Amino acid sequence: MNDERYSRQIRFRPIGGAGQERLRAARIAIVGMGALGTVSAAQLARAGVGYVRVIDRDVIEPSNLQRQSLYTEADARAGRPKAIAAAEALRAANSDITVEPVVDDVHAGNAESLLADVDVIVDGSDNFQVRYLLNDVAVKHGLPWAYAGAVSSHGTAAFFRPGQTPCFVCLLGPDAGGGHDTCETVGVIAPVVAMVASYQVAETLKYLTGNLDALSDAIFQVDVWQNEFHQTALGGPSLQCPCCVNREFQALAGSRGALTVSLCGRQTVQVRPTTSRPLSLDRLAERLRALGEVRVNEHLLRWQHGEIAISVFPDGRALVHGTDDPARARSLYAQYIGM
Repeated sequence: MNDERYSRQIRFRPIGGAGQERLRAARIAIVGMGALGTVSAAQLARAGVGYVRVIDRDVIEPSNLQRQSLYTEADARAGRPKAIAAAEALRAANSDITVEPVVDDVHAGNAESLLADVDVIVDGSDNFQVRYLLNDVAVKHGLPWAYAGAVSSHGTAAFFRPGQTPCFVCLLGPDAGGGHDTCETVGVIAPVVAMVASYQVAETLKYLTGNLDALSDAIFQVDVWQNEFHQTALGGPSLQCPCCVNREFQALAGSRGALTVSLCGRQTVQVRPTTSRPLSLDRLAERLRALGEVRVNEHLLRWQHGEIAISVFPDGRALVHGTDDPARARSLYAQYIGM
């Protein structure tokens, strides 16, 4: 280990030399290498976490560069996979560590194989369906996970520990998500991303170095534009939680996965969240009008931007036109409708 590289971190007494050795032996997985994931990955890699797995299904686009700090204009021009470009950037920043890129969707079929062999799962995702999967894996295997979300100028973060804090299902119930604001609909500014990702990293470093008494055990909320900062104590697990208490892992069972079906010969993929949640098509239309042409009636919303169009029904089902790739259809649904 290069002590000079980490000398300022080692001089921080809660970490010290022993904590640095623990970081060197630690393994983490970061799910989603967008804005949150790139900030968290950069900080954790530079801190000397010995093994970092970076997972993302998407490619780099010019609109990512404003806040996704590991990527360059050349990456966007080439449309490189985020996981591959991120891994190269992290290795260039710290050759002491091992970085494994995974270019894939995280879904019920692969979540455990990708996440169950690490010490901490770090959430850089952009939708609730993936977060329920992370929560299921964490509870089933007794792993902590660092949650974060950021949109517009506000963000939220928390560090969940099975058996010590509530889990995601405890807090939100089994049916959260769907029809919420996304970065595509209301935008996002980089400062809030950096703030909540840094909170994730701080909690992760506390855990990995054995400083459990320093963990906040709270939900952190911030709006950097309105100058609002809040922390709410998490408390303990719910005694009625189907996940924590009954160990019902609905996401891993596949009941939460967005079902996608390519419609042969039509360059169209149907996306159907299996937990039906009614959407207000009028409210969705208001969010999407700034991003493309919208037509809406009581039965259907049709939104078009360039070659991509999405037809959304009141039960949340959508037809994504302009692609026959289920992974891209899920990504577009998550970006513009919200999972």
